[in-house]
Amino acid sequence: MGEERKPQKVKLFFGLLFSEHKILLAAEKRLSHDYGEIDSRSPIAPFDKTHYYEREMGGGLLRQFISIAPLMDIGELPSVKIQTNILEKLFADPHGNRRINIDPGYLVFSKVVLATTKDYNHRLHIGDNMYAEATLHYKGEDKSFAPWEWTYPDYRDKMAIDFFNNLRTLYKEQLRNEP
Repeated sequence: MGEERKPQKVKLFFGLLFSEHKILLAAEKRLSHDYGEIDSRSPIAPFDKTHYYEREMGGGLLRQFISIAPLMDIGELPSVKIQTNILEKLFADPHGNRRINIDPGYLVFSKVVLATTKDYNHRLHIGDNMYAEATLHYKGEDKSFAPWEWTYPDYRDKMAIDFFNNLRTLYKEQLRNEP
């Protein structure tokens, strides 16, 4: 019989979709206030892998990933997702259309996990009407994260894979320095 063990803390990140830099800066300020200092950012890249968000958010969307310095307890992910949904509404235009999409997730050595409000056959309920999916998995032989068949196209992109590989290194350093 296995023994229960408290999980290690995880590295919180946010996937951001936006078209207005002022909205990005305002959202980053709020996320930093709520969760802690931002300690890494991916480059900003065109979000051109799908047109899914254009109807609501318009064209010319951009993608960026950011991570938060303090490590997080894994059980906090549902409340983080609830809070980011509130922030998306706060930053919405007067018609209620989102101007930023904020997707929280976490990284551990073996995987990158995304929180979502949508259930599907590869997603697990994590409480508070929220679900999660392992979006990337770490392949030791390749020393890199790799996608699953269900991984979103923008998470398969080299920019995203590079960001998460670098974030894994940062996470390793942080765990070494944890009391």
